[in-house]
Amino acid sequence: MRILFFGDVMGRSGRDGLAAHLPAIKDKLNPDVIIVNGENAAAGHGITAKIAQDFFALGVHCITTGNHVFKQKELVMTIDQEGRLLRPLNFPEGTMGHGSYLHALPDGRKILIANIMGQLGMTPMLDDPFACAERLVSQHRLGGGGNGGVSAIFVDFHAETTSEKVAMGHHLDGRVSAVIGTHTHIPTADEQVLAKGTAYQTDTGMCGDFDSVIGMKKENILWRFTRKTPNDRMSPAEGEATLCGVFITTNDATGLASDITAIQIGGRLKARGT
Repeated sequence: MRILFFGDVMGRSGRDGLAAHLPAIKDKLNPDVIIVNGENAAAGHGITAKIAQDFFALGVHCITTGNHVFKQKELVMTIDQEGRLLRPLNFPEGTMGHGSYLHALPDGRKILIANIMGQLGMTPMLDDPFACAERLVSQHRLGGGGNGGVSAIFVDFHAETTSEKVAMGHHLDGRVSAVIGTHTHIPTADEQVLAKGTAYQTDTGMCGDFDSVIGMKKENILWRFTRKTPNDRMSPAEGEATLCGVFITTNDATGLASDITAIQIGGRLKARGT
């Protein structure tokens, strides 16, 4: 299976970049499934139903999120009705929305997409992500999609610390197709296939303007660091976006990864993988 994933889409810059570049990327890479983290798509604070529908219209199959998922109040009323728009799986039982999505390809292959959030340095403090991941893999058999299993399992691990993300990668190695980190917005240079066959990257980075402080206008952030006083609410930088993501190829028989390539296109960062 050919899996294309893009990290946190930051505001209008990220949305415009995705709309501008995704058609050509699709033509070149021919992905079977496209996943996008929409955590910051609405001015850096969550996602709206309208933005989600715009992403689906571009050909996105599933949208993951994170700690800002419920920042847009309207989503509380609509997220139950859209199974393709995820909130972290380790929210307490009974929370509205869905933490995983089973996507069926036209040829019958299936991919399970799961969204899990870390605990270290994160608010709100959700349930144990490692126990949540353990339950996930105990309920779904990787590989051999024709015999009751799924062809691939993709995990977006939305977390703050490098150590927690690396630990999750090793915890799930050989049991899922990919563990890809999101949340910190800066792409890490450690994309790899782990020892037992799971594709991994600590953070895939954001889709946004990198002439900024992790996607926000640098002037507002610098004021806070240098003046130690509050100022206007942070707002996303509006320059040309760099799209940051990964392209993963898996073996349908085993569900394990055979390759992972980091992608950077557009904007200020040096192009990679396209």
